Amino acid sequence: MIETPVTGAPRQSGRGAARRSALFEELVALLVGEGFAQLTLDDLAARLRCSKRTLYGLADSKEQLVRAAVVHFFRRATTRVEAVLAAEQDPAERLAAYLRAVAAELAPVSPQFFDDVAAFEPAAEVYERNTRAAAGRVQQLIEEGVRAGVFREVHVTFAADVITSVMVRIQQRQVAAATGLADAEAYGQLAELLLNGLRRN
Repeated sequence: MIETPVTGAPRQSGRGAARRSALFEELVALLVGEGFAQLTLDDLAARLRCSKRTLYGLADSKEQLVRAAVVHFFRRATTRVEAVLAAEQDPAERLAAYLRAVAAELAPVSPQFFDDVAAFEPAAEVYERNTRAAAGRVQQLIEEGVRAGVFREVHVTFAADVITSVMVRIQQRQVAAATGLADAEAYGQLAELLLNGLRRN
């Protein structure tokens, strides 16, 4: 995951900024935990114990709220994943730590959220952009491991292409449909496959 260069949480300034920020965090938690396709603005206002006018202070429509929440979720996850990665020095452990950290970030997310993201083009685009950025990060980590001699000499571009394909299939919910694995579980399995296949014997 790499922070996507698009607008995330609404800019906060002036009176009431702390309340708006807290409300936005509650909104993100609600959507991530339950999905959003079936929730109207009236539903969101009721669940968050605020007025629709307050929600319109965060964004001009439900669609914009959802997209901002998805961006915020991935941006925050990216920050935490990169912090985990920075704490590891061994190239093999860095790759494992990265993929497992991604899995840990996705683990609490409801399947409904991922289904709704896949069905809502502006949110799906955010997830896809982050997925491809994450695949690029994995390629960098594989290259580090090959240079350090802890991974076998592999065709890094081919390996990265295979990994990208799997990660995109996870993002598009194809892996979940084919295997029953949640996105987090799929990333965990991918980590094990990569490490077992790349490590020198």
